[in-house]
Amino acid sequence: MTRMQRLLMNLFDGWFQMRRRFPKSLLDDMTIAIAEGERGHKGEICFAVESRLAPLAVLEGLDAHRRAQQVFAQLHVWDTEHNSGVLFYVLMAEHRVVIIADRGIATAVAQHEWDSVRDHMLTRFAKGAWREGCLDGIDEAHALLKRHFPGNDKAKPDELPDRPVLL
Repeated sequence: MTRMQRLLMNLFDGWFQMRRRFPKSLLDDMTIAIAEGERGHKGEICFAVESRLAPLAVLEGLDAHRRAQQVFAQLHVWDTEHNSGVLFYVLMAEHRVVIIADRGIATAVAQHEWDSVRDHMLTRFAKGAWREGCLDGIDEAHALLKRHFPGNDKAKPDELPDRPVLL
């Protein structure tokens, strides 16, 4: 995809539908799904949704993956005791989902497993099933974390906010 195509997408492609695609009821359900799932593993899930990138940032070459890395740092996803943060980053205008796992998780869960979660989410989103895409993605992430990064310490602190962040 060229920068011009990306620029046009960020200017005109559906980014204005954030509140419709991510209503309060979905954000509430996602918060519950994240909190409940985290009880079964050592991971910490953070979910961020951004409507679009600034035109100048697109022209300067900022893409969804680099922006996700910035958001990972901005939201302190790296700042957990076991380096166990996982960021779901959704860039609505470009129809992109990036999943970044901190180094503690990345040593246990292969990137192709995260890519599979991302692909399932994108398939749901393409069909307009935003709720199902988000909740299924969260469930799949919990299943991966339970398998590769288990732990059911009930006293484990909740180190990252469970509520999705709208940027």
